Amino acid sequence: MSAEINIQRLHSKEVGFKETLMSSLSLPMADDDAIDAAVVKILAQVKERGDTAVLEFTKQFDRLSVDSVSQLEISSQELEKAYQSLPAEQKNALDIAAQRVRAYHEQQKIEAGCHSWEYTEADGTRLGQKVTPLDRVGIYVPGGKAAYPSSVLMNAIPAKVAGVSEVIMVVPTPDGARNPLVLAAAYLAGVDRVFTIGGAQAVGALAYGTKTIPSVDKIVGPGNAYVAAAKRRVFGTVGIDMIAGPSEILILCDGTSHSDWIAMDLFSQAEHDELAQSILLCPDAAFIEQVQASINKLLPEMPRKKVIEASLTNRALLIQVQDMAEACEIANDIAAEHLEICATNPRQWSELIRHAGAIFMGNYTSESLGDYCAGPNHVLPTARTARFSSPLGVYDFIKRSSMIEVSEAGAQTLGAVASTLAHGEGLQAHARAAEMRLKK
Repeated sequence: MSAEINIQRLHSKEVGFKETLMSSLSLPMADDDAIDAAVVKILAQVKERGDTAVLEFTKQFDRLSVDSVSQLEISSQELEKAYQSLPAEQKNALDIAAQRVRAYHEQQKIEAGCHSWEYTEADGTRLGQKVTPLDRVGIYVPGGKAAYPSSVLMNAIPAKVAGVSEVIMVVPTPDGARNPLVLAAAYLAGVDRVFTIGGAQAVGALAYGTKTIPSVDKIVGPGNAYVAAAKRRVFGTVGIDMIAGPSEILILCDGTSHSDWIAMDLFSQAEHDELAQSILLCPDAAFIEQVQASINKLLPEMPRKKVIEASLTNRALLIQVQDMAEACEIANDIAAEHLEICATNPRQWSELIRHAGAIFMGNYTSESLGDYCAGPNHVLPTARTARFSSPLGVYDFIKRSSMIEVSEAGAQTLGAVASTLAHGEGLQAHARAAEMRLKK
């Protein structure tokens, strides 16, 4: 057994607990200015020089040297070939995941106000809302250290369910290494075009358009700090889903779970990167010790041991609370991306949760099932933004237009109201436009 991993312990009864907790949730900001400065230069170059800049940055960062951006596009035939060539087990798993993600988002489209509607008032005035999909969407899929076919499904499928006409995917392929699972996922999800570019230059190409890559209406999907900074910069020129930070998991546990399961669930986020955060809230001090022992026991066998250890040492928290009700209060302050409730009656405690990206209820609902195949979207708000943001969904790929058709009778009533208010605001033309439609 390895030496004990030094994970920060807190108790909710300690003086200054909330301040210490909030401080532990914040991320180091030292590199932000340097990243932002680099991104500004990259975006400016892509906006000004288009394909030429994209080629230069792809050669610099991904070590790919080609003569034209069109050579970085993967044909639909290649996508289908990647899917058909998968081993049977991978192909079946991808099929099941895609089917479940599609089924969930089709249900979401029905239930989440994603359809047009209208009503007619007594005087014949008709009011309503017209819902239409975006024309073209860009999805960013991370590449490099790891490949994420699940991200392809989670970003592209809800866009297609919403009715988006064209989905363009960008994915970096350092040294030309293409992941067949990612390409197969693009085929299954119905992605229309795929370009093997990444980083801020890919975001810039999608936002501004180049001779080869068309501009999109919205960019979705997670990426590294440069991608996040680029999305922040192009917002307004295009829409974006969110600014995603490092992954996080918060586990509320009453002490009745298996400590090995809890330890591995903490690992499941810690293995993403060194800045990922894993937190346990539990009223049972003895169980927290069991989890610590499980961490020490299981960590040596993990292939990504170094990343997990760095994440747990620098960012993880094991917090003893007074009871599960208090755990829920603290959970609402944390507003975690992934919230697991591992307890005898998880739904009881879920009723007290107001802020979380996704809520996983019960000892058999590991967060990893949500990442891959449960059905709900795994693109979730991070860094406490679950207080005001939602998971990616069909609703992110539609927009709403207000519909107003005022009858002649309705214009008599509404015109008088508008005239009074417009004169009160000193906007006489507004008032006159309403008054000219009034019967003399």
